[in-house]
Amino acid sequence: MSRCGTRRLATVGEVADWSIVNLKDDVEDSAERFGLAPDLEARFGRRALGLEGGGFSYQRYAPSVSGTAAHRHRAQEEVYVVLSGSGRVKLDDEVHELRQWDVVRVAPSVARGFASGPDGLELLAIGFGEGGDAEMIDEFWTA
Repeated sequence: MSRCGTRRLATVGEVADWSIVNLKDDVEDSAERFGLAPDLEARFGRRALGLEGGGFSYQRYAPSVSGTAAHRHRAQEEVYVVLSGSGRVKLDDEVHELRQWDVVRVAPSVARGFASGPDGLELLAIGFGEGGDAEMIDEFWTA
């Protein structure tokens, strides 16, 4: 159950001063809608919290999921925090190993994709700026 509040009476279109949501209970798993489950769980919290200047998502990759697709943005810079597990990130043509508590900053134009290790990979992705400008890149890891 999501909760929000304000110190003053809200008018039509006004955003609350605070919001609390549970990512597992209150936010849709978008991976299911796109046929990517059970290998991936992806919950995007921008709308659920009423964020205006950025966004975030929780992403969980099952163990040993090979990277395939990737994305880049026109304007949105992103930071990824490895919450648990291990894996790899491919940034344009470079592949880097990841472990718990690694933080990856990615400029908008850099293509990025992830693959999980034998214990899976959990990420918190934080985007700065307006969303909705992603360009998807298929077969990224084979190129």
